[in-house]
Formats: sequence, C-alpha cells, structure tokens
Amino acid sequence: MNLSRAARSLGLPVERLESLMEGILKLSRWPEPRLLRFDKGTSGVEPGTVIFENGDVVHGYPKIRRAMMLGPAIRRNFIDRVAVEEKMNGYNIRAVSVDGDVYALTRGGYICPFSTEIVRERISPDLFEDHPDIVLCGEMVGPENPYVPKDVYPVESIDFYLFDISKKNCRSMMGVHATHALAEEYSIKVVPFFGEFPVERAAEEIFRIIKRLGRSGREGVVIKDPENRTSPLKYTASESNCSDLEFAFRYYNDYAQDFFFSRVVREGFQSVEWNEDEAALRERALRLGESILVPLTDTIRRRMQGEQIMQQVQIRVRSIQTARDFEQHLRRMGTKAIFDIPEQDGDRYVVRILKQVMSTNDKTLAVIEGQPW
Repeated sequence: MNLSRAARSLGLPVERLESLMEGILKLSRWPEPRLLRFDKGTSGVEPGTVIFENGDVVHGYPKIRRAMMLGPAIRRNFIDRVAVEEKMNGYNIRAVSVDGDVYALTRGGYICPFSTEIVRERISPDLFEDHPDIVLCGEMVGPENPYVPKDVYPVESIDFYLFDISKKNCRSMMGVHATHALAEEYSIKVVPFFGEFPVERAAEEIFRIIKRLGRSGREGVVIKDPENRTSPLKYTASESNCSDLEFAFRYYNDYAQDFFFSRVVREGFQSVEWNEDEAALRERALRLGESILVPLTDTIRRRMQGEQIMQQVQIRVRSIQTARDFEQHLRRMGTKAIFDIPEQDGDRYVVRILKQVMSTNDKTLAVIEGQPW
C-alpha cells in the first residue's frame, strides 16, 4: 500500500495511518483490488473512505444532516438561493475506475459485486476513459434492490441514479449543475431536479414538492447550495417516514431504537410547521399508528403460528458468479441469508434471497412463551 501518497491526500502523517491499521483502518482482500477502508470516521476522515494500493483515496460520502423545521433550517443554513433535488430511496454507492476496471463501493467502503455488475452495464466506459479520476456518487433504486426494494420509480429491476460527482483524492463535490451536465453528456440517469429557489420562498416551494412526492410514495428532497458554499440538508415526506416504520416494525428487534424514535419525532415537527388542522392531524396520526401496529401484530401472529420471520428480496444478475459473490458479500457484512437456486429469465438469472432476522424471531418467541420484556 502506498501510504505516503494516501497520507498526503488525507492531510495526515504516515505514522497516523499506520497506527490506525490496528483498529479503524481495515484491510479488505476480497474482491480484488485490495484496499484499506475507514471502518469509522476519525481525524477528519469520513467513514467509508477507501485507500487503494496505489495510494489513491476515495473519500466517504459525507453524512447529510436533516432539516426538522424546514423554514428555519433553510434560513439558518443557506445564503441566498437553494437547489432542490429528489432524495431517492435506495442505497448509496460510489462508482470509480481502478486500473481500467469500474467498481462500486458501498457507503462503508466495501466493493459490492452485485452493484459493480450494474454500474458496469449502466455507465458508458467512455466516461471513465475521459475522466479517469472521477467518482460518481449515486443511488441504486428499484423493486429488485436487495436492501431497500421500492417499486415507486420508473425502473423494472434496479438502476443507478447519479446525485453527486467527486474526484479521487478530493473531498469536495462538483455541484448540482456540473452533475446534471455530465449525466446528460454521458446519458446517465440522474436524480430529478426541481429547480432553484430564493431562500425567502424555498420552504413554500418545497412543501408543495414534498406533498406531491409523498402522494406517490417517494422519499423526499435534498436541498443544496447551487455553488456548494454550505452543506446540504435533507427533508422527507410523512408517507416515507411511515413506510420506513412499517418495514422496520416487521423486524422490530433487528433495528436500533433511534431508527423508530427519530421518524416519529419528524412527524411531530412537520405537523406543527405545516399548521395542520384537527382533520389533517388525525389523518397523520392514523397513518403513523397503522405503520407501527399493523406490521408488528402481523409479525407476532405469524411467530405464534410457528413461522420463521424472514425478509424476502430478489436480484437479477447476468452472471451466476455475481450472485455467489454477492452471497459472500452479505456474509462478510454479517447478514444471514438463504439464496434460492437461480432461475434463468432471458439473458439474466433471477435469484430469490431470504434474509434471516434472528433477533426479532428469538425475542418474539421468548415473549410469547412468557419471558418479561
């Protein structure tokens, strides 16, 4: 590993990197190429940052903070204008070229074999030949998404949508307009752009956008400074919060309590800021309550009948080896899953996956048998 080159890019002494290899900086040998990844953030370096053997650094995608009260948050965090894009509901990857081959890095800094196959198909190799140092930050969305399956987008299986561009050895992003221009030039799908608005009326415009997105089951928006002078913010629809809760309460003991709590709190702040009347508040309360109780009671009843609670997803791959590699990828991430025998569908293989949620199964059975909480 060329740690000297990486240290210069990160602005850290080589000795500091060497000391981090005892804990935070993890070596990943599979799949090739070998890399070091930051398992946690430290010394100003984002988690998921990757160092390749030649010393090239791909910085982790920065965490975007959330606006709870939209109007005050915009006025406090932006200068004069904001650009608004859709926040799509999938999983975050970074596509990068290494020695002429394109790879997809997960948010945690792993190479994902399944995502790599998708980006190699969807992104023209001309882009990386013309821009070898570019890093494409995007969202993988669609109904055959192995992490967050959603059928609300115009995607038959799964696809990559660009939302930001960076470069190797560089923390900064190129900005909204450069991202959409490059997507158009190379025919890459890009997250929808809703326009630029002055700070004074941005919240009013975003309220309208959010209500429309919510009605169609979509997640929300990301609000950015058009010139990247300040950090972006995200804001989600009530329907998305409740959809997340509905999913998570089905596997309630496998999610951290903050996952549930934060989404319920969002609903309270949004209701107050939107100045909802009694009828609107009751509608929101019903939506929220159903998203919690309906999946939870379904899980309890199914477990009482002796059924194992599992999450079923599926992927569509060109190569059976990709499915095998993805199974190994899930295993190293600590996910227990059962892969069915692939079924051929044209030039693809459909692979159904059952993810085991052991904590929810064990906890539910224990309570049913009389164990106190």
